[in-house]
Amino acid sequence: MCDIEEATNQLLDVNLHENQRPVRLTESDLTSESELLVTIGATLPAGFEQTAADEVREKLGSPCKISRDRGKIYFVISLESLAQVHCLRSVDNLFVVVQEFQDYQFKKTKEEVLKDFEDLAGKLLWSNPLKVWKINDSFKRKKARRKKINQNSSKGKLNNGQEVKIYQRNDKKGFTSHALDSHILDYYENPAIREEVSTLAGDDLASCKDETDESSKEETEPQVAGEKHYSTSNEAARDFGGAVQDYFKWKADMTNFDVEVLLNIHDNEVIVGIALTEESLHRRNITHFGPTTLRSTLAYGMLRLCDPLPYDIIVNPMCGTGAIPIEGDTEWSDCFHIAGDNNPLAVNRAANNIASLLTKSQIKEGKPPWGLPIDAVQWDICNLPLRTGSVDIIVTDLPFGKRIMNRVCAPTTGRAVLLTQDTKCFTKALAGMRHVWRKVDTVWVNIGGLRAAVYVLLQ
Repeated sequence: MCDIEEATNQLLDVNLHENQRPVRLTESDLTSESELLVTIGATLPAGFEQTAADEVREKLGSPCKISRDRGKIYFVISLESLAQVHCLRSVDNLFVVVQEFQDYQFKKTKEEVLKDFEDLAGKLLWSNPLKVWKINDSFKRKKARRKKINQNSSKGKLNNGQEVKIYQRNDKKGFTSHALDSHILDYYENPAIREEVSTLAGDDLASCKDETDESSKEETEPQVAGEKHYSTSNEAARDFGGAVQDYFKWKADMTNFDVEVLLNIHDNEVIVGIALTEESLHRRNITHFGPTTLRSTLAYGMLRLCDPLPYDIIVNPMCGTGAIPIEGDTEWSDCFHIAGDNNPLAVNRAANNIASLLTKSQIKEGKPPWGLPIDAVQWDICNLPLRTGSVDIIVTDLPFGKRIMNRVCAPTTGRAVLLTQDTKCFTKALAGMRHVWRKVDTVWVNIGGLRAAVYVLLQ
């Protein structure tokens, strides 16, 4: 049997019929499938590729490759580590790579290029990537059911008297993508449950073969960058997506889709993938948004640049909604985080986000927590109520007075990570304080299409 026929037969399992007999897997089958190696791609804030690569190596023990296209990394994992990938703090979206072409040879005319895209759909090896998607989807549904049970059992037991609402969609999918993805993160933040990772993949491998599913609907999301491609994103989506639809006999749906096929083109690099996240993972902590709320993934990257140590005091004097200190408390709970702002509305939003984080901790543990090492304060940043030399790290998304940094930061060991778009003014201000602050690194990032810089300073 040729590769195309074999892949087609396996992919037809996605459209299971109700009267189909379930396939029983032996223990050896589960072991071999859980050891299957797949390539995962991740998108992240442009400029923090190295930070994300370091996190992947640290938490997953996998080698990581930084893409030539900014804001993307690729790494190889086994299926039993699939759930842990959703716990990465530096990535926005995840997808499994179907096939990668490092030096794709584009034809000279647009018609030939689009014809190649049509033919490409039938030449790719879809079997293992769709198996990963199926396991990932089954895994998220199972965790969503557990979350519903935990939340129902916690109603009426919260200190603040608030009930946790579960939002449902009208279709058979059950929960919204936000509830699904956020629960994967909550699930693995509990150290006692994190030990079950190695067995969960095997359970999902068996369950995904037994579950029934309705006809799959797909959407093709193209990204085209570079020169001499002779085709636009819409044209690539039309031809390649149509070929995928014809190949698998799927229904195309741009809103309520089940499978999202990705086509990424950057210069001569072409990557085809299947999305594993329906919503960006950066929407994990903030429940009360402000006009300029910082992404949690960007906040994590800034905090990681300062290399926090246990018992460090980390201050964000212009916290806004508190994205930086809340992300810091989630990842570096052995430090104390202070969120401050002169705007009472901003302080109120930060306090509400901290309260939501406390509620999540209470739901996970099933009992009232002792509290979190984080606090929100309203203050005047020109006259901070902090003792001289009492702060170890300052992290904020706007530069502020040089005198403030000089006074409250611990001498010789004080660190600061500052995000700003006005690089000219900041460079001038830093030039006058070279005897106090030393710049050790500059990370250029892209925020909403605007070019900004993250400066790492040491005293």
